[in-house]
Amino acid sequence: MTARRVFLKQAPLGMLAMHASIAGAQAQLPVAPGAAALGAAPTPTIPGAAKAIGVDTLAAAESLMQVILTPAQRALAAASWHDNVEPVLERRTGPRKLAIPDTVAPASTWRPLAGTTTPPARDHFVASTTSPGPLPSQDALIAFAPVTALSYWIAHRSLSSERLTRIYLERIRRFDGQLRSVITLTEEHALARARQADREIAAGHYRGALHGIPYGVKDLLDTAGIATTWGAEPLRTHLPTRNATVVDRLDAAGAVMIAKLSLGALALNDIWFGGQTMNPWLPDEGASGSSAGPGAATAAGLVGFSIGSETEGSIVSPSTRCGITGLRPTFGRVPRGGAMTLCWSLDKLGPMTRSVEDAMLVLRAISGADPTDVGSVTSHLEFDAHAPVRGLKVGYLESWMDAPPANGVERKALAMLTQAGLQAVPLTLPDWPYSTLNTILFAEAAAAFEDFTLDGRTDQLRQQGADAWPNQFRQARFLSAVDMVQAERMRRMVAQLMARLFDQVDVLLVPSLRDEMLTISNFTGHPSLTLRTGFIEVAEARSDWLPDPAHPLPKFTPPRKVPHSVTLIGRLFDEGRLAQVGMALERSAGVVTQLPPGFAT
Repeated sequence: MTARRVFLKQAPLGMLAMHASIAGAQAQLPVAPGAAALGAAPTPTIPGAAKAIGVDTLAAAESLMQVILTPAQRALAAASWHDNVEPVLERRTGPRKLAIPDTVAPASTWRPLAGTTTPPARDHFVASTTSPGPLPSQDALIAFAPVTALSYWIAHRSLSSERLTRIYLERIRRFDGQLRSVITLTEEHALARARQADREIAAGHYRGALHGIPYGVKDLLDTAGIATTWGAEPLRTHLPTRNATVVDRLDAAGAVMIAKLSLGALALNDIWFGGQTMNPWLPDEGASGSSAGPGAATAAGLVGFSIGSETEGSIVSPSTRCGITGLRPTFGRVPRGGAMTLCWSLDKLGPMTRSVEDAMLVLRAISGADPTDVGSVTSHLEFDAHAPVRGLKVGYLESWMDAPPANGVERKALAMLTQAGLQAVPLTLPDWPYSTLNTILFAEAAAAFEDFTLDGRTDQLRQQGADAWPNQFRQARFLSAVDMVQAERMRRMVAQLMARLFDQVDVLLVPSLRDEMLTISNFTGHPSLTLRTGFIEVAEARSDWLPDPAHPLPKFTPPRKVPHSVTLIGRLFDEGRLAQVGMALERSAGVVTQLPPGFAT
């Protein structure tokens, strides 16, 4: 979550003291007149904490929240705290405590604003029909083939699902010790499903492009009778009794689940209880996260495709680092029933694949509203792999094209699209404090994991630093409810801004890890498509985590070659057009078939 890391650096300490203890932060904050030192403020015990609130406690809190009261105002607030504020804490502090099940979403459900653009009015899906050629003789070339090719060979009976499954199982045994992308290998389950697929296809019951294709899911999706760990120590042995909706839909499509793939603990970055998931292109660095396992396993040819999730960058970032295609659908298109909740108004599930069309084949299978997710909506998917892109308009932000994290690949990608017949349209964004929107992320995440925080389960997580969830969940208790409402209002303003931009263009091309757009497009719910379009050289390993002087990142002499991606942002529920532009760019770039050297055999 790159945008989250920038927010940690930029957020006012009055909201979240991200890089220091409360006592250390005191010198950086405005201090209310007469306030006791923050470190010396009274520390009431719970229950009955609110009854101990006094003027010194309020004065210290004012310094933390950057809101200053006069002495009279402070005295009035302290005197009336027991009557006015304590009752709203009763759900948590008692006496009438109320446990809220994980499945209960907030009453305020985010609905993306369509603006003046019209979402597709029908379901219409036309896949490519080009033959991929004969089945390769080398298992590695079969393993790295896109789903479009694998499905062709399976449908024409030149490749069995069982053989393909065994190819991937063997590659997992050979390579995953280096990558740590698999949390649970579902070998028996996969072989049984593969044999069933072969029997059905032989009998003439072919279910479609995913039938018989082995895949992996990020291990925050429930799987009946198979461990679902969320990458977190307290859940290593957790066995759900039902499948997530997306898993059921992939089962119905005939796909073969072969592995539960790694994620940073509780969907943060790339470190889980089994270690750090590594990048197949550069095994000296992490795969990025939090969909680290789907990124690494797909890039290394350990699965045919995978399912990841994104709250703010968790599909985009590992897709960029590992050089694969990541599709983050419009918020609400893919139901999240049976998936770990981090943020009800932000979480999205999407395909991580080796080609753009593969992502659309998977999206087609998992789309559609479901009663298990109140945020899911009925929507249509219109896609034609043969549709022309000439005449479409691609927007870009000029000031972003030459500033980090851009490095020249973005301008080349824009030139490729203009050569393909698209019209490039320069755009601008107002200079707003977009990181303020992360107030919503931190508040929702802390609410989702309130029990984990209060009962100490987060203390069992491997990462306990300033930028790890345990610290952030605790700090989020001090966010202002007023600031939360204001962030929600700003969210609506940003959604209206995006609607105006998409009145001018069909897609946006942006640097994949540009923090403003990661934040904006996730909070507005717009779909994104991240795809490899070139290569760069790096002289130092990259990381999702804040710098740690005690553990410096590896440096490389000479620099190492790694893939580089750009991201296309599309109109709400217009993934079909987004993919058509992505396919044109994929063809022009011509780099999608290049393989990570250490995993190509």
